[in-house]
Amino acid sequence: MLWRAPKLWSGGECWIIGGGSSIPRQFGVPEEIINEVMNWRSRPSAYSEYLAPIHDKHIIGVNNVYQIGDWIDVCFFGDCGWYNVHRHALSKWPGIKVTCCHRFAGRGEKEMEGIKFLSRHKKRKYGISDNPSYVSWNGNSGAAAISLAVHFGVKRIVLLGFDMNLDENQKSHWHGSHHNPNPKEPTKKKRKTPPFERHLRGFPNIAVDARQMGVEILNANPNSAINDFRKVTVKDVLGNS
Repeated sequence: MLWRAPKLWSGGECWIIGGGSSIPRQFGVPEEIINEVMNWRSRPSAYSEYLAPIHDKHIIGVNNVYQIGDWIDVCFFGDCGWYNVHRHALSKWPGIKVTCCHRFAGRGEKEMEGIKFLSRHKKRKYGISDNPSYVSWNGNSGAAAISLAVHFGVKRIVLLGFDMNLDENQKSHWHGSHHNPNPKEPTKKKRKTPPFERHLRGFPNIAVDARQMGVEILNANPNSAINDFRKVTVKDVLGNS
């Protein structure tokens, strides 16, 4: 059953938090804690206290971000395989859960364990969907979440952790493997090169649609590979809030 996203935050600001490794360092998380989380010796919630400056913001967390804390308003995911791993933990998480995973199409909310379904806009694969029951997929969950934020009625979006590149330690995420939330069961999958080139394709279209819709998008990582939005630091954004 298709969900029609409501104007939850009409006229406001929303932060969309992705998986980029730049996040903890922008908030001053000590390197030993970052390493512990990366290697699943500590839970992602170890970051929460350091992210206190944005606890009162409207937040859409993409994929693993829900694990950081209950102050995340929305968990958005599009990867059906990711859901298979996180299903149990996500069922206990109290926030709003939204997906564009095709497996949820045609299923009632009770059957979907409270997860709301937005379809992928076939005629608008890139950019921002103008239909509140759809998202433009753009090849990845982070970019698709921008459609959801716009449906919520926001006029400013801050992208956090949208790095689309590797850091100096050749890490692509602030956490360990997407598919291994259990530190006692290390992943045995062969490491693959992140599909940055594919993930970057939709952002030029998103920038065009955002301007036409009157939505400002800020990229809170000066070193991000996404060059379609004004780049700022977290301190820049918080200083102007």
